[in-house]
Amino acid sequence: GRTELGRSLAVAGKRQAANVAVPESQWGFAAGGRAEEADDMALGVRRREMPPRPQPGRETYAAISENPLRDPLTEPLSTFSVDVDTASYANVRRFLTSGRRPPRDAVRIEELINYFSYNDPAPTGDEPFAVSLEAAASPWHADRLVVRIGLKARDIDRRERPAGNLVFLVDVSGSMSARNKLPLVKQSLKLLVNELGSSDRISLVTYAGQAALRLPPTSGDEKATILAAIDGLASGGSTHGSAGIEMAYAQAAEHFVEGGVNRVLLATDGDLNVGITSDAALEALIREKAKGGVFLTVLGFGEGNLQDAKMERIADKGNGLYAYIDGLREARKVLVEQLTGSTITVAKDVKLQVEFNPATVAGYRLIGYENRLLAAEDFRDDTKDAGEIGAGHSVTALYEIVPRGVVPGRGAEPLKYQQQPEPPVVLSDDGEQSTDLLTVKIRWKQPAGSTSQLAEFPLADRGESFEASSADLRVAAAVASF
Repeated sequence: GRTELGRSLAVAGKRQAANVAVPESQWGFAAGGRAEEADDMALGVRRREMPPRPQPGRETYAAISENPLRDPLTEPLSTFSVDVDTASYANVRRFLTSGRRPPRDAVRIEELINYFSYNDPAPTGDEPFAVSLEAAASPWHADRLVVRIGLKARDIDRRERPAGNLVFLVDVSGSMSARNKLPLVKQSLKLLVNELGSSDRISLVTYAGQAALRLPPTSGDEKATILAAIDGLASGGSTHGSAGIEMAYAQAAEHFVEGGVNRVLLATDGDLNVGITSDAALEALIREKAKGGVFLTVLGFGEGNLQDAKMERIADKGNGLYAYIDGLREARKVLVEQLTGSTITVAKDVKLQVEFNPATVAGYRLIGYENRLLAAEDFRDDTKDAGEIGAGHSVTALYEIVPRGVVPGRGAEPLKYQQQPEPPVVLSDDGEQSTDLLTVKIRWKQPAGSTSQLAEFPLADRGESFEASSADLRVAAAVASF
């Protein structure tokens, strides 16, 4: 629940950078803030592939360069992939509860925001998700607006969950011997096993110096057999991750269930040192395997050598999600409470493209999603991979907007040899001047589909004060402020 933020993030202490009021009596916390300005930043491209930044103790995180304020006259489109990963939140909690400041690049704001569920309306009919839009005064700047885009995926009753073909792929190399690694992996998988039934088939593949099939496909109601195989796991040796991946996907493909849940669940610290070890080659391997219709869940464990950047990317390339398990409470949340969302995909390759109306918007910035940015032309390109949404998942994105007529703060010096372009007059369908702030366009594919579908949602309402906005918007802004 939302009181989770009070239990973990509040360990870092109170901060005063933003005045974000969230009713503590309702959600169990009030947030201070981190509202970092990006007005002076200028990225030359829409997406930058930056090498992972090494951290003390051999942990690696993909470098993050915060999104700058952009001008809709020159850049009217903002395009990105959805992100339902929650690894960053649990990993940040790990640092804070141990009294340490997390590395800057470990903090992916969208994953902190999306760790929580929101009260958006569920979809109706056969639609995989519903879309909600809301604007209000910004809590960070008095003359700006904040816009929340909310997606709510169709939920599936676990009693109606389709047959499962699940392959547990477990790293049992020597680096997994710590108490918060393989021992926690075994406890976590046992929680999941107890939720499975006779329509599910479970396989267990391990890898260290080489890969091994520890348990052939076994009915989910043979729990004693499955639990005994998990109990028998022990760590030792090097880490031949690619061999394990090959064997796990081969098992999943051999026992593929048409119309069922076909998924590899990889439990690891991500530290591969034998076989395919380069990120590019590993991503290519995962991308090729994903073409067979088998989805991927990556569960990160441990500390000291956590390869967060690698695990985030292979989950992305494997049409899956990435969660970090810092204890049994998180394991229960991901593998029991969110069982359908963690194993059942309702829409894949979900992309958002927001078009801003330059007649009403002078500037905008996307908060978070730096590692998920796409080129504008990628939106219509069905060969470009994007994120998946699982059953019952909530996805939230926040924009801060500078309304037309408000000076957007510091910027470049005025041009000497050409005039600043005037904002166009945009007319609506009835011939009147459009008051829209923006239009959200969404593309997605069915889980087994190859052609995307398109939906559009305009937003004109500017809302009222931040205090009068919905609790969902205030909670999301509070988490972003942290």
